[in-house]
Amino acid sequence: MYADAALVLRSALAGDPDAVVGTFDSVVDRAGLAGAYQVAWCLAATMVGQDLAAGAWTLDFPDIDAVAYDARWVARFVSAYVNADSSTGAALFGAAVEDGQLPECLLTLAGSAVATLRRRS
Repeated sequence: MYADAALVLRSALAGDPDAVVGTFDSVVDRAGLAGAYQVAWCLAATMVGQDLAAGAWTLDFPDIDAVAYDARWVARFVSAYVNADSSTGAALFGAAVEDGQLPECLLTLAGSAVATLRRRS
């Protein structure tokens, strides 16, 4: 999963959304949606970094319901990661699958991870 997450990040850094989607498709072919979820969880970890203070975190995103589905999803998915709430993360992932929005959500997550990495550099 770490190698797949690194490949997603390299593709996103290169500005190649087709390669990002292709990597996730390859993961799904090999390891199912559970594998894609693990890669997404790794991307959330990349965004958050290693110096996160322990404790409960709340999502402070005014008017979150007014933004696009994929942006709401990423904010909530990363919030689930920050709070070590894998059951909420899995529920969000499943909802995106059911809503037919998972590819867009994963692309936005990859783009957000890359933007975070660039900001840190």
